[in-house]
Amino acid sequence: MQYGLCYLSVVALRSEASDTSELISQVLYGDYFKVLEHRKSWSRIRLGFDKYEGWIDNKQFLFIDELEYKDLHKSDPLMSTDLVDFITNQKQQLHPILLGSTLNGLSYLKHAFEGEKSVGTKEKSKLIDTAVLYLNTPYLWGGKTPFGIDCSGLVQMVYKLNGFKILRDASQQATQGDALSFIEESEPGDLAFFDNNEGEIIHVGMIMEDHHIIHAHGKVRIDLLDQSGIYNVDTKTHSHKLRVIKKIIS
Repeated sequence: MQYGLCYLSVVALRSEASDTSELISQVLYGDYFKVLEHRKSWSRIRLGFDKYEGWIDNKQFLFIDELEYKDLHKSDPLMSTDLVDFITNQKQQLHPILLGSTLNGLSYLKHAFEGEKSVGTKEKSKLIDTAVLYLNTPYLWGGKTPFGIDCSGLVQMVYKLNGFKILRDASQQATQGDALSFIEESEPGDLAFFDNNEGEIIHVGMIMEDHHIIHAHGKVRIDLLDQSGIYNVDTKTHSHKLRVIKKIIS
């Protein structure tokens, strides 16, 4: 088994070994992973954080050894907390990194970082404060950054920045936590999931106070939530059909 570490700010994770293949997620600076299959130009990887799999360009990561991988895997993620910050390489060149980048591998990459950072679990009440940092971020299928993010990427990154681990896709996240019967039982930070006409989970958002919800739809926005679903405050129509509310953390 081979292992890798991302040394760039944000790298595409694709469904197939091609630059034109679908973007299914993104690999941020400091993300570490197992290399499941290594080809001439592409590698299929499994991320250490959430076990998500996809293809990454070989030019956009560095190999690390098994001991380094295990060391990163057992450590609580140390993360950057500004929307944009910089690391410095050995040549004193600046490299941008984005909100939620992992800093545990700095020594392996021989990089230095002097910005704001965070480690460990925070109070559940901090989740909404973190989510609002992404407000007005454009929607991007597969995105995980303040410059483009999808609905499940938003809630995963918000939870990660507060020290909690949830899965990547909305359908996966819907399998976690405990179901609530009514919106009134929920509290800020709980997740609401929405389905299509076939009953498939296709959307997720984070519940706020006073029947509001923050979610990524066109952009990261705040709308109203009722027993029918999400009521878009701009179009005055329901945009998503509520399936279930989950309490991921107490």
